[in-house]
Amino acid sequence: MVEKTKLSVLASKLLPWRMGVQSVFLLAWLDPLGLRLHNMCSPVFHCYACPLSTFACPIGVLAQFSALHIFPFVAIGLLIAVGVLFGSLICGWACPFGFLQDLVAKVPTPKFDLPKWAGNLRYVVLIVAVLAVPYFWGEEHWLFICRVCPAGALEAAVPNMTGQAIAGEKIAWPNALKLTILGVFLIAIFFMKRPWCRMLCPLGAIFSLFNRVSAFFVRFNADECTDCERCHKLCEYDIEPEKSPNDSRCVRCLECTNCGPSALTFGSIFEHSKIVTPPTKD
Repeated sequence: MVEKTKLSVLASKLLPWRMGVQSVFLLAWLDPLGLRLHNMCSPVFHCYACPLSTFACPIGVLAQFSALHIFPFVAIGLLIAVGVLFGSLICGWACPFGFLQDLVAKVPTPKFDLPKWAGNLRYVVLIVAVLAVPYFWGEEHWLFICRVCPAGALEAAVPNMTGQAIAGEKIAWPNALKLTILGVFLIAIFFMKRPWCRMLCPLGAIFSLFNRVSAFFVRFNADECTDCERCHKLCEYDIEPEKSPNDSRCVRCLECTNCGPSALTFGSIFEHSKIVTPPTKD
């Protein structure tokens, strides 16, 4: 029998309060102290042009540096460090754009699933819109990530247009493609669980690469599994956790660790589960 570690016990206690944890992180990203530390990037998907943005967006930094043909050592170092430690745990517990989608998912509308291959589109967005297009054609290209990003449209363009309308100024409208993508996104989040995160997010693509090697991970204890497949029902992203507990499509919401037999637990390389031998009868 496997005894739960202190970390897995803590995770199980925090799990019912996950959205509360996301709210706490949201306060950090929304610049409550007016710091505007845009010379530093955060490890979450959040537009730096938002009036309430504390840090720069790591994806925007990668794209802009690619356009300048400069290697972003600090941004890359941050993403590697966070990825090696947490993998996509950041997506499930700290990202404000993921939090928005989780909130809207609470609306009782019919939910449709995405095909498994759709997650590979994130890597296409990362390679094309974040790296290749900026490098070869610069920031003016219509496929430059910041020109099509729904986070930029929602968090920056919409507040700016609202302010311009209130002040009676001429409204600076985003390009038609950006508005279309925003409209599709706002509709999709009512009918799909985290469509941006699962299908198109380039930051999620980066962190997903570390899921199988990160310091914190989901551990599967085969001896505890009863093949009840409850973890399949708990997982909202069409993953079979007992077969692939650290799947690249996983955002590490950790809901699967609620399976009755405790076959799935949250673990790390810093501590090990203890094997407890049941007492034998004389």
